[in-house]
This record gives sequence, C-alpha cells and structure tokens, in this order.
Amino acid sequence: MSTLEIRDLHVSVEDKEILRGVDLRVSSGETHAIMGPNGSGKSTLAYSIAGHPKYAVTSGTITLDGEDVLSMAVDERARAGLFLAMQYPVEVPGVSVSNFLRSSATAVRGEAPKLRLWVKEVREAMAALGMDPAFAERSVNEGFSGGEKKRHEILQLALLKPKFAVLDETDSGLDVDALRVVSEGVNKVRAGGEVGTLLITHYTRILRYVEPDFVHVMANGRIVDSGGAELAGRLEDEGYARYGVADESPAGEPVTAAPGSVIPGIGGAGS
Repeated sequence: MSTLEIRDLHVSVEDKEILRGVDLRVSSGETHAIMGPNGSGKSTLAYSIAGHPKYAVTSGTITLDGEDVLSMAVDERARAGLFLAMQYPVEVPGVSVSNFLRSSATAVRGEAPKLRLWVKEVREAMAALGMDPAFAERSVNEGFSGGEKKRHEILQLALLKPKFAVLDETDSGLDVDALRVVSEGVNKVRAGGEVGTLLITHYTRILRYVEPDFVHVMANGRIVDSGGAELAGRLEDEGYARYGVADESPAGEPVTAAPGSVIPGIGGAGS
C-alpha cells in the first residue's frame, strides 16, 4: 500500500498564485477525479506533482510514502513511482516509439528489460489498446491524431507500472470510440488494485467509463467539495455555480486539441 499526500500546497506561475492551499490524499487502488471549471488549477496541480519548472511551489508539501517529492528531480519522481499523462503530449521527431518506451522502462526499472520478454510485453499492451504493431516504429507523437497520442500515453502507463498515475484531461480531443478504448486501457491498469489514479477532467463523459471512488471539485485554486461518484452526476446537472464560479456545465463534449499542440503552455497557466 502506497500513499501520495498533498498538504496545503500553494503554487505560483510567473508570480501569480494559482493553487491556494490544496489538500489531497490518494492511496493505492483508489481513483480520484478532480473536476472544475477552466482556470481552477487542475492542470497546475498535475504539473506541480510532476515537477515542471514553470510551476513554483511556494509552500506546502507533496510526499510519496513519506518521502519528500518536492526535493526530487523530475526523473527521480518517475523512478519513485509517479507518472503523468499530459493533456498535450509533446512530439519527438526522430525517436521511435519502440526506442522511447524501452529507454523509459530502463530508466524507471533501473535495468534494461530483456529484449525477447520486452517485445512480447509491448505487443500485448498495444493489442489491448487496439494499436497496430507498426505504430511502434513511428516517431513519438509526430503526425499522431489526438486519439493516437492519448493511446500512446496509456501504453506508457501500462508498461511503466507506476505507483500513482496523474491523468491530465486524458479525454481531451477524443471521439467516442477512442475514449472507450483509452478508458478500457486505464481500467485494465486499475484492475490490479496497485495503482492510485488521479484523473483530472473538465467533463463527466470519461467518468461513465472510468468510475471514480472519489470526486473532488476544484475552484479558485482550492478543493472546495468532495464526495463519491454521485457528485459528478450532480455537477452534470447543476454546473459549478454553487461554488461561486461561472455556471459552466461539465457535461459538454471535449474539444479536439489543435493540430500540432505540444507541451509549451500546457493548456494555459491555471487550467
């Protein structure tokens, strides 16, 4: 059993405070959904956990099994068991998916996986996500559709087997079929009961496929409400007006990301 704990986290971007005291505790096997309107701080929370240098933690703590995450470099956080699926995955021309995945696994596991076993592991994971084996020879995310980029993120998740997965708007830019396939991939990873999941989303649609144990509402840089899966249904019916923010419904369809979107900007500070 592992625990990711966030206490009174304050984060600023370019001297503007975005997170204003976030408290959250996620344990192995639990799925926590973070919902909220645009600009509430959801993505800021994700990238602060991952260690993006753009996000300055001004106070508070993040610990993983009691260890100080904030003192770790980004690669150390990955080896400790943290994984981030990005809202806008970056393109890496000239680096094949197969090389990227094996290099990632080697870095996280501390040794290179045996090639024969690794090839079998990758093929099985790709088949589970409905991915053509030829996908492995393409350059990372170059020319990928929105659905292909998100499937690649979940493929990494399945192969790296982290303690905690932070999924930042994994449903963004997906049509219904791609959303179903990606959700099935997430559920297969969750099924082992070992991975804790922090699912950040603006919409309720993915929660029909990936049922959360807990739902948290973020507004104005804080978690202002928490409950079970039924809270997502209430948000779909009522929107966020009760929390003192714009009456923005989370029930709409995700908007497809603009072609060529990459990591710079990360959806805008405070998204």
